[in-house]
This record gives sequence, C-alpha cells and structure tokens, in this order.
Amino acid sequence: MAVYGDLVRYRELFANLFRRDFHAKYRGSALGVLWSLVNPAALVLVYLVVVGVIWNKTKGIPHYPFYLLAGVACWIFFATSLQTAARSMVDSAELIKKVRFPRQLVAFSVVATQAVTFAVMLAILVVLSLIFIPDARSTVWLVIPLAPLYAALVAGVSLVVACLNAVLRDVEHILTAALLPWFFVTPILWSFATLDPSQTAHHKLIELLKWGNFIAPPIAALRDALWSGHAPRAGDVIYLAVAAVVALVLGSLVFRRVDDRLAIEL
Repeated sequence: MAVYGDLVRYRELFANLFRRDFHAKYRGSALGVLWSLVNPAALVLVYLVVVGVIWNKTKGIPHYPFYLLAGVACWIFFATSLQTAARSMVDSAELIKKVRFPRQLVAFSVVATQAVTFAVMLAILVVLSLIFIPDARSTVWLVIPLAPLYAALVAGVSLVVACLNAVLRDVEHILTAALLPWFFVTPILWSFATLDPSQTAHHKLIELLKWGNFIAPPIAALRDALWSGHAPRAGDVIYLAVAAVVALVLGSLVFRRVDDRLAIEL
C-alpha cells in the first residue's frame, strides 16, 4: 500500500500541506477551530425543535440531544471531508502540474484538516458523556480505537472522490446533490430501534437502509460507545473495520489508475 506509505515517507511535505489547508480554513478567525463547533451546535438545536417539538419523534430514544449530537458530529466529518476532497486536486492544479510529488497527499491533507474538528467534537462528546450518562462511562473509551477506523474509512472514500472529480468534474456536483438525501436516510435524526412496528412490512427496505448505506453501521458503532451505555454491536464494529479496509484499498486502486493522468486532466 505505497499510496498510504507515502504519508510516512513524505511526512514533512504532508505536514506542510496540512498547515496550508488548516491556516487557509481559519485565517483571520479569532476563534479558529472553535467556529467549526458552531455548525453542529446550530444544527442540533434546529433538529431538536423540528424532530422533538414539531414532529414529536424522539420518544424511545433516551438522551436524544446527545444521540443527535453524536450522529451529527460523525456526519459532518464525513460530508465535509468528501466535499473538500472533491475540490482538493482541482484547487491544487497549479502545484500538481509543476511539481512531481505524491498527489494523494493533497486529498489526505484536507481530510486531516477536517479530522481536527472531528477530534475536538469527539473530545467534547466524551466529556459530556462522562458527566451526563453514567451508564456509558465503561464504554465511552471505545471511541479511541473506533475513531481511527472511521477516519480511515472517510480518508479512503475521500481519495476516491478526489481522483474521480479530477477526471470528471461532474462528480462534485453529483456529490453535493446526493449528500442531503443521504443524510436523511442515515439514522442520525431517527433510530432503527424506534421505527413503527407497522413498518416491518418493509423489512427489506429497512435492511437495505441499515446495511446498504455503508456509513450507517460505522456511525452506529461510534455513537453506541458514546451514548448507549453498552458496547457497540459486534456487527457494526466488524462492518466498520471491513468498510475501512475496503475504502482504503479502493482508494489506492483508483488513485493508481488516474495518477499519471492527473497533471493532464487538471
């Protein structure tokens, strides 16, 4: 997996790219990375009003604000990483054309920038869980091994998106259009456990939403560790591990396929 080995071999270059992206994102900001916490906090407040007050659909989900916040944190990391990665190669076109270097580092650097925000959000969630959900104190530490697996999954998918968009610019527009409906079919505002029993007639659709949506089980694994008071389901953890490996392998294969064409396509 030389594509990922270059992260170590060219770590100084990767660090420079990361600093460039990180400083560009927060340049001129007084609060810096803390601004990234405003978005999930605002979204949670809106969803609490819409789902909890207007729709009254939070029954059966204990500590619903925390359930929602954990899901939103995971989703924002996933969605923003894909969106920024899609533009990463295009935005660095001049650098890619002039200098020969491991181009995959460009996509990884923007994912790393988003990962900083994700790590801060997870740290806050861990503290909140320890304070407000005593039952979760024995499981909350499982996020330490689960979060890197989730980050690996996001990095692999982001590399695929970055490579494809460098060759076909429609990818970023398709991704933008897909993310909104994708959010609503992912169990972030709702839970499979609280679906109306009458919906069991659509069990095939439910199973498709549960296992066909490759981001749903990983989010469930992370959120269970933070919120539920019991260890994540083995099926979700195994799914997360396998999905991370598949995403990294797929990312490597796609990058190798288009690497020699990037300078020309851009």
